[in-house]
Amino acid sequence: MKKYWLLMIVMMALQVQAQKKQAVPIILDTDIGPDYDDVGAVAVLHALADKGEARPLAIMASNRNELVGPTIDVLNTYFGRPHLPIGAPKGANAPDRGAVQKWPEMLVKKYPHHINATSEVPDAVQLYRKILAAQPDKSVTIVTVGFLTNLANLLDTKGDEYSSLTGVELIRKKVKHLVSMAGSFPKGREYNVYIDSLASEKVFPHWPTPVIYSGYEIGREIITGRQLTADEKLQSPVKDVFALCMAFSEEDHNGRKSWDQTAVLAAVKGAGPYFGLQKGQIVLKGGYNEWKDDPGGNQAYLTMKVPAEKLREVIETMMMYTGK
Repeated sequence: MKKYWLLMIVMMALQVQAQKKQAVPIILDTDIGPDYDDVGAVAVLHALADKGEARPLAIMASNRNELVGPTIDVLNTYFGRPHLPIGAPKGANAPDRGAVQKWPEMLVKKYPHHINATSEVPDAVQLYRKILAAQPDKSVTIVTVGFLTNLANLLDTKGDEYSSLTGVELIRKKVKHLVSMAGSFPKGREYNVYIDSLASEKVFPHWPTPVIYSGYEIGREIITGRQLTADEKLQSPVKDVFALCMAFSEEDHNGRKSWDQTAVLAAVKGAGPYFGLQKGQIVLKGGYNEWKDDPGGNQAYLTMKVPAEKLREVIETMMMYTGK
């Protein structure tokens, strides 16, 4: 009997160790502020991290609005990761976008945080270089659900105290792939691409690792928030944001389109469980995108493989997660 229990303990320990090894090292880059699906995306990331499937390395802001850093800090603190690094762009030309519903103001007033302004956090590009340089080769997944500002700047970097490699070389060496909520497929005009179109046109054609796009048409079909806000027992910043914003707009009365959550889900889980992949290459011009099919291409966009309601259930369950 003692041998049996000893064997069970060893097997459980090995299983936990295997799960930890499988956790995806991930950096989330978000414009959190203009839209509120970013809040759902951050919740999904933390839920997957607590399941042992993701290992968050940092959350970067591609938006220099002064409430972005505190907002991210509120969410990280709520989900038990108050010291998860946060970076933001420092250039005067970086996007500065607030939220018309004033939900970031509500969050920082109501919930604990230690960062009071985005200007307090490190430069996103320097933080990228520091983190990437310390990771194993071909290990890091970057998922962007906002503007491509930081990644465009990262591509342009030279060697520094963290690595002698250029930005392109460092990305090629350390990043496994990029997953991006960007574009509309097979063609269209999408917010994250056109707000900083110059950055998009620098990043997507020249990114040196595989790229997967979760396009506008994917998140448009997955409506989340109704179950979240209907749970009277639930108390969370995610619920508070969705309740405020859904009431603000008639269009969102029954929930919000889930663009950013799909990118995080695919970045951690891979496309396989829920999505198909259409391989090829994005073609950008002036904030618009088209697609060139290529079965051997290094890029792909997601296609729906399961019903939207199934994805809604998966995503909204994680949005209702309250932490360990």
